[in-house]
Amino acid sequence: MGRAKILVVDDESRMRTLVRDFLVKSDYDVLEAEDGRKAVDIFFENKDIALVLLDVMMPNMDGWETLKEIRQYSQVPIIMLTARGEERDELQGFKLGVDEYITKPFSPKILVARVDAVLRRVGAAAEGDAVFVCGPIKIDTVAHQVYVEDKPVELSFKEFELLEYFVKNKGIALSREKILNNVWDYDYFGEARTIDTHVKKLRSKLGTKAGDMIKTIWGMGYKMEE
Repeated sequence: MGRAKILVVDDESRMRTLVRDFLVKSDYDVLEAEDGRKAVDIFFENKDIALVLLDVMMPNMDGWETLKEIRQYSQVPIIMLTARGEERDELQGFKLGVDEYITKPFSPKILVARVDAVLRRVGAAAEGDAVFVCGPIKIDTVAHQVYVEDKPVELSFKEFELLEYFVKNKGIALSREKILNNVWDYDYFGEARTIDTHVKKLRSKLGTKAGDMIKTIWGMGYKMEE
């Protein structure tokens, strides 16, 4: 198998070079784009891009518009890079289908570790052969597809992982800390709103019947009840 291909999108050449050098040292192939329009062109010219590192503030087409364009056609994992640390920016990213969210300045080594973690999970899902069923929900880990009452539901990569974790642990009360440790499998220092935002979006996409199976345990976390 060839090396995984990463698309790095940032209008700062210094930042692209820094990220590229660390990724190449970690045995990744890297493509670069200085704005959203070029990123979209490169993405659709290269069908084997494994992950996108996407800056928010860029000329011509910003990160949000680029994200929306890619998400119309692909669920490729996307990590957003931004100088902003405001809550509304993080929430907007998660609602639009971001899988990870890293605020500048960041450690390049930590960024590479997060890329490694995301791609390991993608690989594990691709190699699995299990189908999990919980009430009207069916999760096909080979096709990386979720069905509710046999109708396909489009989820982001992180929403898929979260639902899979809930279904595998149905009937078990799961604290937010435990969910972070198992679904975000690196040293994540975010707040509870990260999980709460994903759960809210997940419930909405699953619909009332299936979404209501994810029960809130006030002051603790969540539990999937069949």
